[in-house]
Amino acid sequence: MIYDFVIAGAGIVGLSTAYKLSLVYPDSKLLILEKENRVAVHQTGHNSGVIHSGIYYQPGSYKARNCIEGRRQIVEFCRENDVRHDICGKVIVAENEEEVPKLISIYKRGLQNGLDELRLIDQKELKEIEPYSSGVRAILVPYAGIVDFEHVCRKLADKITAAGHQIKFSTPVTGVYQTNGTTTIQAAKEGFKTRHFINCTGLHSDRVARSAGMKPSIKIVPFRGEYYELTEEAQDKVKGLIYPLPNPEFPFLGVHFTRMINGGVECGPNAVFAFKREGYSKTSFDFKDTIETLNFPGFWKLSKQHWRMGLDEMYRSFSKTGFLKNLQKLVPSIESHHLKKSPSGVRAMALQPNGEILDDFYFETTEREIHVLNAPSPAATAGLAIGDEIVKKARSAFSL
Repeated sequence: MIYDFVIAGAGIVGLSTAYKLSLVYPDSKLLILEKENRVAVHQTGHNSGVIHSGIYYQPGSYKARNCIEGRRQIVEFCRENDVRHDICGKVIVAENEEEVPKLISIYKRGLQNGLDELRLIDQKELKEIEPYSSGVRAILVPYAGIVDFEHVCRKLADKITAAGHQIKFSTPVTGVYQTNGTTTIQAAKEGFKTRHFINCTGLHSDRVARSAGMKPSIKIVPFRGEYYELTEEAQDKVKGLIYPLPNPEFPFLGVHFTRMINGGVECGPNAVFAFKREGYSKTSFDFKDTIETLNFPGFWKLSKQHWRMGLDEMYRSFSKTGFLKNLQKLVPSIESHHLKKSPSGVRAMALQPNGEILDDFYFETTEREIHVLNAPSPAATAGLAIGDEIVKKARSAFSL
């Protein structure tokens, strides 16, 4: 069989892409290849489950456009498919008066992105919304919410297979070859022929692209995000989502509090370099992954520029007290005994040779292939809109 589309990766981006292609090209033959034994095992299944608003992102960027449209679509998808979610809103907090100008700047950016229901609130109103929080002013973001993204992915997979398409699990892509006008995808011990190939492999996207003969300039560098959860006695201290002001130099949102859709409150994450692309524990190590990163000039340039921040993040990784101090900036009454360890996640960060972090979704295309080379947060929120974006790129690049 020659497929019309083969998609590598069954996270939310790969599944959303397959779902949108199946709607636009219902008579196509479509196959998803996934190296794990189920959907959403890595980045999609290890995030904090937040439906993001789109407030932070550069107006006109892929992130801004796709997050806002993706949020609208995922809420509608959840309503139509009985996926539990809650548009609970969140607050972004200025800890002191010195942070207020930065808070106002983020508020104005959100307005530029079309979020006209944002509100700047004072300390009194902040206390009414989050009684235990600390801060002088905040942005109330009514668009934000929480959801189980794994459940979303299972629903997407059901729709894809119900439409007559296939998902093959435990089938890692190891090579991509052009042969006689078609593309052959080598996966496990099988070869799959397709007219068009779409790479949505997240943490391994640069490797899959290189196996196809592409020469992307970026390198995927894994950063582990570590979390705590609040014990049951402390969960009432957080009503919804409480965020600090983000660091403008990094595409991370800082240590924050997230009430989860299945119960409990998550605290985190930090961001530390991982010595393995799927390194979910402090002891995780892979020689090939580590050497690849250490041989990339951009990693050393990033390290040289931000070594102090890196040490701070590493300190919080090994020091519960250090982690706690960051949390207490938002909720001062949190104590060490209120925290218990929670599973970590790993973020695929696209690093450029000059040491700069690529802070937008990024794609490379040929006449037969699309490679999604950077889809970090808010890609889970934006997934369905990213699927639309890839359909547009496919129509153009593949002359469909």
